[in-house]
Amino acid sequence: MAQQVVSSVVRAVRSNRKFTPQRAAIKLTPSAVEKVRDLLSANRDSVALRVGVRTRGCSGLSYTLEHASEKKKMDEEVVQDGVKILIDSKAQLTLLGTEMDYVENKLSSEFVFHNPNVKGTCGCGESFHVE
Repeated sequence: MAQQVVSSVVRAVRSNRKFTPQRAAIKLTPSAVEKVRDLLSANRDSVALRVGVRTRGCSGLSYTLEHASEKKKMDEEVVQDGVKILIDSKAQLTLLGTEMDYVENKLSSEFVFHNPNVKGTCGCGESFHVE
């Protein structure tokens, strides 16, 4: 039996086209934009708010927020309505498609993350896990 040889050519072409993302990695609600703006104006050393995730809690991961004085090499930068959010490189896939909201009621005020990647949370809602 004769074997058929299949060949193909792959050519790499240098392009001047720049990659432009279709949507932001994280979206902020109007109340979250206002709160982030307030936090950044209160701390003059901050250029942005850095969002990340850490291993902790009973379900595995929890969100972190901190003032950022500079953009790290692998941070994802999201600018919305004049406020800048930096997403930590370790959290980028976990936070992809997340909506960040700020909610105030009589007992608490907090940022709430509506994350489509979360597969489960602990009973108190402080930690979560993804698959």
